Amino acid sequence: MTGNFNKGKLTYVKWLALFALLLIATAGGYLWITSGKSESHDIQTLEVAVGDIEENVTAQGKLEPKEYVDVGAQVTGQLQKLYVDIGDNVSAGQLLVEIDPRVYAARVQADEANIKNLRAQLEGQQAQVIFARQQFERNRALMKSRGVSEQDFQSSEFNLKKAVATAASIQAQIEQVQSTLSGDRTNLGYTKIFAPIDGTVVTRTARLGQTLNANQTTPMILQIAKLDAMTVRAQVAEADVMRLTADLPVYFTTLGSGDRRWHGKVRQILPSPEVLNNVVLYNVLVDVDNRDRQLMSGMSTQMFFVLGRADNANLIPLAALGRRLPERDNAVGKAYQVRQVVGQVVTEKIVRIGLLNRRFAEVREGLAAGDRLVGMARPDDKSKDKRKGKGYPTPGVPRL
Repeated sequence: MTGNFNKGKLTYVKWLALFALLLIATAGGYLWITSGKSESHDIQTLEVAVGDIEENVTAQGKLEPKEYVDVGAQVTGQLQKLYVDIGDNVSAGQLLVEIDPRVYAARVQADEANIKNLRAQLEGQQAQVIFARQQFERNRALMKSRGVSEQDFQSSEFNLKKAVATAASIQAQIEQVQSTLSGDRTNLGYTKIFAPIDGTVVTRTARLGQTLNANQTTPMILQIAKLDAMTVRAQVAEADVMRLTADLPVYFTTLGSGDRRWHGKVRQILPSPEVLNNVVLYNVLVDVDNRDRQLMSGMSTQMFFVLGRADNANLIPLAALGRRLPERDNAVGKAYQVRQVVGQVVTEKIVRIGLLNRRFAEVREGLAAGDRLVGMARPDDKSKDKRKGKGYPTPGVPRL
């Protein structure tokens, strides 16, 4: 009886130990499987693919006419007639505005009357000069024979010089009034304002009957612009502006334009910056054709300054790039370290990289299409890869 009890107790202990070993093995296997999944989740195998790549600098911009003229008033007065409105096409020399001319016409008439008066005085004084010269000549002849006193001779000489000086003074007054008349006639002409260039009236700030005061600042009446060519004033950050040069190709889009792109070239990089909220921005001017009149002044643009482009190039995701190697010779490309998968072996290799954008890098030397690389995925890469990269790469580049 006791032997059977001991035998049953021994069997129970054996089963208990076996169960414990099985439990430990199951837990170890589960940990090994989960750790393997986590490691495989962090390490990705990436393939070199063929596609198009573009490296660019992006910026925001505003559209404005390339050529425009602010038409203002050069004289003070009431706006009497306004012959054009916003949107009207005008030609150079066309009458646009008339300001009340009566004040300036009255000044011209007063100047002309003053000149007539001075000319009449000049004629009388010239007659006086002739008379004084005759007296002087007569007394000078009589002085030889002592027929006149020396005092009378000196008096006639004085009268002659005085008459000549008075005539010269009147002539100077006439020239002064003529100068005033010329200025008043010019101001009278300014009461009629003509178009300085061919173009379209894009703004009109003055109203009919408004009094324009040109004594302090020139009041603007309207603006005429040539809309067949527009300029984009793009604001580029100081970190990127040194990468831009004149004649660099550019394309841009506008709100509501869909997939349409407008193309142009950098005309000028203005050297003086604008500081907005402690951010230094430089204005870059880009000209664009607008003969179809789709672009309008004040539109916002998204600019893409094309630093380089390669078609049918070997591309790898940025996640496959290792550290940059310090090399002086970058003629072929910048040297980077990558990890290439050859069979079941991962080897380190140096490759030459050309163009770079936010997602891909162009391989110029060291890898071929179809080669496999190992890269460490970052947590934020997954959300980025789910978004469609607008414009690049073209089909054929793998999505991670």
